[in-house]
Amino acid sequence: MSTTERPRILIVGGGYVGLYAAMRILKKMRYGEATVTVVDPRSYMTYLPFLPEAAGGNVAPRNLVAPLRRVLKNAEVLTGHVTSVDQDRKVATVHPAAGDPYEIPFDYLVVAMGSVSRTFPIPGLAEHGIGMKSVEEAISLRNHVVAQLDRAESTTDEAVRKQALTFVVIGGGFAGIETIAEIEDMARDSAKIYHNVKREDMRFIVVEAANRILPEMGPDLGLWTKEKLEERGIEIYIETSMESCVDKHVVLKNGIEVDASTIVWTAGVKPNPALANFGLPLGPRGHVDTAPTLQVQGFDNVWSAGDNAQVPDLAVGEGAWCPPNAQHAVRQALVLGDNVIAGMRGFPQKEYKHKNLGAVAGLGLHKGVAILFGKYKLKGRPAWWFHRLYHGSRVPTMNRKVRVFADWTLAMFLKRETVSLVEMESPREVFVEAAAPAPAPAAPAQVKEKVSA
Repeated sequence: MSTTERPRILIVGGGYVGLYAAMRILKKMRYGEATVTVVDPRSYMTYLPFLPEAAGGNVAPRNLVAPLRRVLKNAEVLTGHVTSVDQDRKVATVHPAAGDPYEIPFDYLVVAMGSVSRTFPIPGLAEHGIGMKSVEEAISLRNHVVAQLDRAESTTDEAVRKQALTFVVIGGGFAGIETIAEIEDMARDSAKIYHNVKREDMRFIVVEAANRILPEMGPDLGLWTKEKLEERGIEIYIETSMESCVDKHVVLKNGIEVDASTIVWTAGVKPNPALANFGLPLGPRGHVDTAPTLQVQGFDNVWSAGDNAQVPDLAVGEGAWCPPNAQHAVRQALVLGDNVIAGMRGFPQKEYKHKNLGAVAGLGLHKGVAILFGKYKLKGRPAWWFHRLYHGSRVPTMNRKVRVFADWTLAMFLKRETVSLVEMESPREVFVEAAAPAPAPAAPAQVKEKVSA
């Protein structure tokens, strides 16, 4: 860690806002004007819209992440957690990946910690649920799904087989619908290489508490998506919720009960709980309270944006907040970066205002749905092409763009890989077993001879 005398711009978080804001600041900053320090638990930024495709085996995991140190060559990148901030002393406490915690001073602060999965105290969820907020979870889900097909193919126990081939996704938003669509598509494709597993043997279930799925798409496209997924054999239950999943026995509020080996949780997100220790004003749901300039209310040297901030949506009107999506996060980051430079130089701040361009969702290979500028609607293959073109162009760095499009191009000529690498989650088990001392041989049983009288 450097100890430069220059002003320090501390960026907490290396996701959408953290990465793009740092890139913007480094681009606009004069040589030697300040030190940019980025702190994040991971050394890379993840392009979250590709997580469902990664779970479906359509994007290689390394191609949906951008290494922070390579992208931010002129920044100081620290791997660790910022656990608290003392605003009076202008210091942040960092818990590094290794070693003792330490304090790092700052002159300007950018809070971009993002969000975490929003969960509820549902019995069994912590033990058996799988999230979809990281590339590790997406790849783990892919390996897990294929492993369940292997399990069903190899067992003679009908109850085990039925549980292995039942997949439940909680949440009917973008993450949930894209995830169930991708893994169903992959499982349908994978079933072709199995002798005793058919698509008809599998059961896919979506549970949504609201009265429709994909609410961002509007009621008509949400209904169209629901009908198309149901045509593929995916069961969708709205206006209900999961009450428990103890021992992988899923109980829904509407009375349905099912044993499922796969329970995916995508029912919303919440701001990172560590924000409570940052000494900043928070909104009713834990978001950092910001002005339209992205400055935190009451501070002229602290900015925030993205999932962990409540940013006024000037394009909609008074009382509206920007939704927590990638489209807003990337654009907020650019304005935030400009405002940090302006604040450092004593210039006026610019307000963030962006009209929503629309939304796109992939529903498996060659299937999708999209709404553009609030009025143009695409369905099926055209929406899927637009989904890929849009998100492929938004992946950070040209290196990753080329790799992603190369993946997709090769997939046009080569079959999808359906190999489960579930052992990667515990790679040392085999070695530990081999290296462990061999157990001592059991002593032979003593048999007493019967003595005849």
